[in-house]
Amino acid sequence: MNLLDGSPRAGARIAEARVRILRGQVTDGIAMSFAPLARRTTVLLELRTEDGRVGRGESWANFPSWAPAERLATLQQGVLPLVLGADASEIGEVAGRLIERLEPLARQWGAPGPIWQAISAVDVALWDLRAQEAGLSIAACAGGRLRDEIPVYASSLGPEGAAGQARRAAAAGFRAVKVKLGFGRDRDAANLAEVRTALGPEAEISVDANQAWTVGEATAMAPILAEFGVAWVEEPLRGNDLGDLETLHRRTGWRIATGENLYGRRAFARFTASPAIAVIQPDVTKMGGLSEALEVCRMAEAHDTAVAPHLYGGAAGLLATLQLAAMSPAVTVVEYDVRENPLRDPLIVDPPVPVAGRIAIPDGPGLGRELAPEALEICEEQP
Repeated sequence: MNLLDGSPRAGARIAEARVRILRGQVTDGIAMSFAPLARRTTVLLELRTEDGRVGRGESWANFPSWAPAERLATLQQGVLPLVLGADASEIGEVAGRLIERLEPLARQWGAPGPIWQAISAVDVALWDLRAQEAGLSIAACAGGRLRDEIPVYASSLGPEGAAGQARRAAAAGFRAVKVKLGFGRDRDAANLAEVRTALGPEAEISVDANQAWTVGEATAMAPILAEFGVAWVEEPLRGNDLGDLETLHRRTGWRIATGENLYGRRAFARFTASPAIAVIQPDVTKMGGLSEALEVCRMAEAHDTAVAPHLYGGAAGLLATLQLAAMSPAVTVVEYDVRENPLRDPLIVDPPVPVAGRIAIPDGPGLGRELAPEALEICEEQP
């Protein structure tokens, strides 16, 4: 029987689900323009089939502090009743049912993000199960592993200690970095100056404002960003309105990146087609999982828009993102968070790590690497 033909198989139905809230304290002053990040948090979903296979997917839950409690309720009460008993091989059918049933509720709730973030975990867990059954990585199972490694950039430098972080990134072999902005004009300029001095003229510097600015405020920053040779600007504008981004692009000529806060492939369509958007950034733990992210990559490829997946979560998110990079030619680079993260590498058996600005893409069954049970137990928040 063909694994991918969607025919029911004995033992393939989803019998159990487990939602695990993972937390880890951090001490290195991680902050975005809108809030600090005092601890790492993610929600790990495990789907178990009747024949005992376990597929894992991650749901992003960095903000707000109560996000894990909301995600637990959304998964247990809204999502998993539509998943339990389903054929794990029917990824499109299960994901489609979730979107059809829950997207209208998300609109009424006024909170599409939590719904899509929950769906993301299910979709990735189903891909993990399907690939495990085939004995292949997700990329190989989904139709082709196009590459064995991908460039990465060092993400999340600043707002404190940016120069030291830049020097450590350079010593680790990174050739590109991203600096957090949105902390005031003087501080932003000082951080960029320190990073450029630390890295020299050849390194690529991009920036992320996390939607800190109005169009006017962003335009006023243009001379500073030009002075330090910024390659692209991520989420510069409050609200992320495409019309405003296009106005900003006309005024500044910036290469604009966005996408981490868009949900579902339809929301990406106008952004990937816009000449103002040079880099699109789907997040497989937020925007609907690998199925939706692959469609975004196809749209981006059609419009010659680069894909640089957003990645600021835990172990399963890293592994799933690398599988996306392995199978989509549109992905040009992957974000690699260089700040303290006890929920990523410590949870992976033989974690992939960057070497000379590139990272090898694991090719084991499913997500490519196994997660470490003992480490998961340590990080799991007990009720």
